[in-house]
Amino acid sequence: MVFSLKSFEPKRSNAPRITGTAAVTPPHRPRLADRHAADKSSNISPAVVRGFVRATDFLIVVLLGFAIAHGYVDEESAVSTPLYVEAVLLTGLTLVVSFELLGLYTLRAFSNFVVKMPAMVLGWSVAFVALVASIFFLKIGHDVSRVWLATWFTAGILGLFAERLVAAWLVRGWAKSGRLYQRAVIYGTGHVTEDIIAKLEEDTDSTVRIAGIFDDRTDNRVPRDIAGYPRLGGLTELIAMSRVTRLDLVIVAIPLAAEDRLASVLRHISILPADIKMPARSTALRFSPRTYSHVGTVAMIDLFDKPIAGWGTIGKWLFDKVVGLTALVLLAPVFAIVALAIKLDSKGPVLFRQKRYGFNNEMIEVYKFRSMYTDRCDAAATKLVTKGDPRVTRVGRIIRKTSLDELPQLFNVLRGDLSLVGPRPHAAQAKAGTQLYDEVVDGYFARHKVKPGITGWAQINGWRGETDTEEKILKRVEHDLYYIENWSVFFDFYILLKTPRSLLKLENAY
Repeated sequence: MVFSLKSFEPKRSNAPRITGTAAVTPPHRPRLADRHAADKSSNISPAVVRGFVRATDFLIVVLLGFAIAHGYVDEESAVSTPLYVEAVLLTGLTLVVSFELLGLYTLRAFSNFVVKMPAMVLGWSVAFVALVASIFFLKIGHDVSRVWLATWFTAGILGLFAERLVAAWLVRGWAKSGRLYQRAVIYGTGHVTEDIIAKLEEDTDSTVRIAGIFDDRTDNRVPRDIAGYPRLGGLTELIAMSRVTRLDLVIVAIPLAAEDRLASVLRHISILPADIKMPARSTALRFSPRTYSHVGTVAMIDLFDKPIAGWGTIGKWLFDKVVGLTALVLLAPVFAIVALAIKLDSKGPVLFRQKRYGFNNEMIEVYKFRSMYTDRCDAAATKLVTKGDPRVTRVGRIIRKTSLDELPQLFNVLRGDLSLVGPRPHAAQAKAGTQLYDEVVDGYFARHKVKPGITGWAQINGWRGETDTEEKILKRVEHDLYYIENWSVFFDFYILLKTPRSLLKLENAY
């Protein structure tokens, strides 16, 4: 049986369609929430898939080589000496290089498992011939077991076949669900848009799938159907769609000469957690080839990058889960003491749940230790807590000043709602003075391009606690955006190390 990604590619049709989602008839305001609400599966980066398969290939042949040497060859002369160790590791590296040269690390190669079997045997054979040739020319054949070589060669073929069969099954499933593809939308209509669509559909190896076209111009200026794809509305509809379904890429097909219109569009969509690019054909200017990235075969100019993607997503996920679980275990006695103090101090539950804005402006439920009297809790945060606030309990004053009330958010981290480090999540009705935060700060929701965190760059720089003035929320957002633009695992680690010291500054925490 031949597995192929091509079987999951959309068929060309004159009917409006959205690849990977249900088709949407394009009225001015499509019911996007009804059509896309169940389609929030995360994208799996092809680069990550290729990296994992490379690592697995290497580990399979290396572990088999060591296991067979340990089981058959005298242990003292095999595993404990450099000869077998060097032979196994170098053969593993040679295998990966030969597979790379044979084109065995592409999504199409993973899915076409049966077709690629001869190439896999060839690649493994090349690695083994290199090993045998090295043994011969170095005149060390008497130190190497022939049975070990023959057994390892056979076991390696079987192990690699089994691994690639599993990879084909996974890739097939991910392709069918659309998780291996970048879901893209195009803003703007015209010849450039039609050209992009044509080139993407011609490229059988492209991982981009068009989910719709957007343009704010009226029907008498632009058609409702562009190259077989529906025009779903304007900027309002594009942003609404991004809230209810995954968008990985926004292509802005507006001429660079339309400077005012382009600036307005970018100001609105820059808050989205997606790559935002402009086709190189949108301008007559030509730059160095290094300036361009490519979507399939289409040259693009990068406008905004998704903040955390590819291996970065995996690195941050591992950091959150490992450090979060460790912290939860180590702080268990503190949890118990705080919970007991809350129960003894006032009536009501130990934990308080509050709706706050999370990743991509979605509402999440955040856990905190209750710091207010039960009948005075303000779940929507319509009134900020101030110094001497009568709503706060005696224990509440202590845990709010020391931020111990935030500890239960470690459960949110393990659930995946929060990260350990990121912009702090704000309540829905939180205000700076008398204005909502997004009314004070232009582009406020850009801070939601990543998951919010328990602590953040703003907090360790003194911008925690009450935000009673416009300056305070402006400074907090400024630091949040700096964090997003400069994120790394090491930056997260640095912020975590600095957090305990910042908690000693109690002047803004009530």
